[in-house]
Amino acid sequence: MSLLDTPIARLDGTPATLGEITGGRPALLVNVASKCGLTPQYSALEQLQETYGDRLTVVGLPCNQFGGQEPGSSEEIAEFCSATYGVSFPLTEKVEVNGEGRHAVYEQLVGQAYADDGGFKKSTEPGDVQWNFEKFVVAADGSVVARFGPATTPDDPAVVAALEGVLG
Repeated sequence: MSLLDTPIARLDGTPATLGEITGGRPALLVNVASKCGLTPQYSALEQLQETYGDRLTVVGLPCNQFGGQEPGSSEEIAEFCSATYGVSFPLTEKVEVNGEGRHAVYEQLVGQAYADDGGFKKSTEPGDVQWNFEKFVVAADGSVVARFGPATTPDDPAVVAALEGVLG
């Protein structure tokens, strides 16, 4: 199954596939959390969506696996993201990114080595997601082309270059 064919519900529970959520465009997939020290990255993610939104989709995938930093309901997550950061990009249902309950989207993503982990893990090897706000650049055909660690900000030149590379 292609990454884009993977079923994943929208934050409101509406069934979808990842491809439907991305609108068939290249995407930046990010596991997000509302109560993390890295949560201010929402601002840069929203800026990327505003800058590239006609050719790229930023997708937030809420996750509560790291320090219980995304404990809210879907409604609470939506309200926080909208009111605090003006988030306009799509959010999915809350997912697990590691372990036995790892969502099928992440089963495919974690095989990608890191382009840069921002010094968070000091490794570039594929494997489990390290923390909230790990970023995956996905081409329009569903291929994973780059992975960036939590401390690498969405507006980092390497992330922007990877995104522009899939935009052609």
